[in-house]
Amino acid sequence: MIYDCAIVGAGFGGLGAALTLAEQGARVVVLEALKYPGGCASTFTRGGWRFESGATLFSGFDEGQLFARWIDRHQLPVTTRVPDPIVELRTPSWTLPITARREDLLARLGEFPGAPRDRLADFFARQSSLAGALWSLFDDPALLPPFGARELLTHIARSPRYLPLAPWINRTLADLVAAHGLDGFEPLRVYLDAVSQITVQTSAAEAEAPFALATMDYYFRGTRHVHGGIGVLASAMLDAARALGADVRLSESVKALTPVADGWRVRTRRGEVTARQVIANVIPQALRGLLGDEARELDGLTRRVEGGWGAAMLYLGLARDAKLRAEAHHLELVDDPGAAFIEGNHVFCSISGADEARGPDGARTVTASTHVPMAKLLAMTPDAQGEYIAAVQSAMARTLGRRAPELDAATVHRLTASPRTFARFVGRPDGYVGGAPRVRGISCYQGMLPRPVRPGLWMVGDSVFPGQSTLATALGGAKVAGLVARQSSRGA
Repeated sequence: MIYDCAIVGAGFGGLGAALTLAEQGARVVVLEALKYPGGCASTFTRGGWRFESGATLFSGFDEGQLFARWIDRHQLPVTTRVPDPIVELRTPSWTLPITARREDLLARLGEFPGAPRDRLADFFARQSSLAGALWSLFDDPALLPPFGARELLTHIARSPRYLPLAPWINRTLADLVAAHGLDGFEPLRVYLDAVSQITVQTSAAEAEAPFALATMDYYFRGTRHVHGGIGVLASAMLDAARALGADVRLSESVKALTPVADGWRVRTRRGEVTARQVIANVIPQALRGLLGDEARELDGLTRRVEGGWGAAMLYLGLARDAKLRAEAHHLELVDDPGAAFIEGNHVFCSISGADEARGPDGARTVTASTHVPMAKLLAMTPDAQGEYIAAVQSAMARTLGRRAPELDAATVHRLTASPRTFARFVGRPDGYVGGAPRVRGISCYQGMLPRPVRPGLWMVGDSVFPGQSTLATALGGAKVAGLVARQSSRGA
């Protein structure tokens, strides 16, 4: 049998592609090395505890948005909740609760002593307008490239909304903050560095402004907690694709991709499949290994990812009687606001709900993560890497003890993970996370048009457009699947 498409990797880019193709009646095979789907946004079990592997907050669940449409269309057994606040940002001297309402954030910032309220209002009004122009593309994915004549006309009609973004291309988010005279207002600076680090994977001082302006809206655009873990959504999407006829093969790692007359031969640990086209939900380093050659066309993207991050993790099991907020909630902890938000100084914690039964006797779990610069780590000897990661995890523990003592006191089980361990959990070479940082520069806009790496071979995921969130990777997978379906129909 020759498949229309082989999907390598069941992260959310692969899941979005698989479900979209299955909906259109394509013959699809999904090949995933792990025994569970989701990739960097998955839920795994160790020693009777269920943890989120990495990503823990997800957008796209409001009515009409991508995940909400899939849940409704396929009656997926997925329950989502909006924590209130969604995130609590804690520093040594103040705490900032962040809700799903922009006006709440503005009001809270305005309560700080000496807050420049008028300038804050002007800044957020401008940010909202600019971000709205970009988020409209996520609300109507047909407007993302590639698009047809109707969508092009829509973009032309909307051009007045896009034009104000032009002056901020190749400038940083910090430049916009300074233009509003807010660069000396610490609560805003810390908030922007925190949200930028977890979304565009860099600080506000380095982030390409249009991308950062859009991701500043992350908490206001259908962001929710998935009850039971993001793995519930990943499994539900995979089951929906299977019910529509997709051939799903978990625990089947792909070893090589070879072009053949009919398309591509995909060698797995259990045999071979042939497909007219392949969608690879992997990072460029992994794709190069599968191709078995120099893959020069991936050089630029590989270098950008290599300038990015790994994750050091603490997976915590809590005492069953821990006295915590009952609902699932999220803490963003900063130990020193004047230092870089990496290496344990900045820790993002996700605490499961009391009703989720993630551990023995219904106990709760915590996923805590911090960014680790991969270029720094990989330049070290193996022994030095171990010492460095141990120091990072010690810094994470200190930050937890100082900024979230209630979690520290309730911890009864602890599992540490380095980028190398994280690589085993999610199947990524070396444990890279987050794709290529959106640092200031025109390179951020390269690859805006989905196109094959080689004839019939496509990439999806957080390394390519639109990337860098679970919603974006799923949307990218769906867009590429649409192109694959068109090409398959023409070749049929």
